[in-house]
Amino acid sequence: MSQTVCTHKDQIRDVHPRDITVCEDCIKTGDTWVSLRMCLTCGHVGCCDSSKNRHATKHFHDTGHPIMKSVTPGEEFVWCYVDEIYL
Repeated sequence: MSQTVCTHKDQIRDVHPRDITVCEDCIKTGDTWVSLRMCLTCGHVGCCDSSKNRHATKHFHDTGHPIMKSVTPGEEFVWCYVDEIYL
């Protein structure tokens, strides 16, 4: 159910990913992506839901890390999967 306030901001960390220009998981499999999202809990970079593999969402389901930030140039948003809200 959609909330009006994110209740997971306390899980945001000062993350430093190795590379925000590639999907870590697509690189391993030799696949492509559309846009990229970075986990604000651990720094994992995965592809968006418009990409075939949806690695950012898979990362959320695998880890429970709720908040992702777009790292695609021209996109500026942060999304909480649990509360289904932009921050």
